[in-house]
Amino acid sequence: MTGASKGIGQGAAIMLAQSGFEVVVHYHSDVEGAHQTKHVIEENGGKASLIQFDLQDRAACHVKLNTEIAQNGAFYAVVNNAGICQDAPFPAMEDEMWDRVIQTNLDGFYNVLKPCVMPMIQLRKGGRIVTLASVSGVAGNKGQVNYSAAKSGIIGATKALALELAKRKITVNCVAPGLIETDMIKDLEYKDEIEKHIPMRRAGKVEEVASVINFLCSNAASYITRQVISVNGGLI
Repeated sequence: MTGASKGIGQGAAIMLAQSGFEVVVHYHSDVEGAHQTKHVIEENGGKASLIQFDLQDRAACHVKLNTEIAQNGAFYAVVNNAGICQDAPFPAMEDEMWDRVIQTNLDGFYNVLKPCVMPMIQLRKGGRIVTLASVSGVAGNKGQVNYSAAKSGIIGATKALALELAKRKITVNCVAPGLIETDMIKDLEYKDEIEKHIPMRRAGKVEEVASVINFLCSNAASYITRQVISVNGGLI
């Protein structure tokens, strides 16, 4: 579970542990948050371990993940959740803002999944891959050309990978949250105005996204693949 030190990633990691998964909690810089996730999981009788790397650093991703797999075996499920946004109107967007968002969100898809997929195939036990996109990746959003590009790229990559892995009984699906109560929107300008455009008239809860991720990783979702499931209160 990448990006499991806070927000949706933390909520999903805790829920997956409650469903019986032994969770590898990934973090980049939020050591305290990662330990908190691990603590909550273990406090409730689950099993968890920590792994740290920067999604932009391909070499570090591969080294850490290859080592983890060599020591503990292939992952049955991989949830590619971690991501960032750096918003600005396109004419004012700086090169670094574009590069960092693309490299973290879209390149992170490749950097994390590339070392994980072949061991999953070789395990011959099927598997689950869940990626996180966004309402911005489905419909686009002003001020988020970089983020929308990255997240729509994840949707395309998810659908293509699902086709490649379906005969291996490995499902690949995407969850596309809308406005969710996380640190990412804590200081969001015009939050109240945005909520007026959501048919359910509120932001979503972390648990409401986590429960979909948990379902897609379960045996009950064995015939669901190549899908984008939106959790957005009817926004689109």
